[in-house]
Amino acid sequence: MMCKVLTNESQDRFLKVNRSIRIAGHSTSVRLESAFWDVLEDIASREGLSTPKLISVLYHEALEKHGDLANLASLLRTVCVIYQEQRNRRNAQAVLS
Repeated sequence: MMCKVLTNESQDRFLKVNRSIRIAGHSTSVRLESAFWDVLEDIASREGLSTPKLISVLYHEALEKHGDLANLASLLRTVCVIYQEQRNRRNAQAVLS
C-alpha cells in the first residue's frame, strides 16, 4: 500500500527555485523546492515581513543560537517543517477545544 501523498500534487511544487537575497550586506543565492518557498512566504506574511527579511532574521537567529550556520537551505527547510508541525498542533488543539 502506498501513502499516495504525491497523487494530487503538481510537479511544480518539486521544482527547485533559486532566489538571490542579501544577508548582512552580502548577496547570496538560496535554492529550494517551490513548496518550501510557499511555506516561507506564508511565514513571512504572518510575521509582517518580506521573505528575504524573514530569511535574514532566521539566519541571524541561527548564528546567535548556534554560532555557526553550515547550510542555509537546510536551515530553511527545517524551519518550514517545524512551522508546519506547530501549525498542525495548533489546529488539532483548536479542534479539541
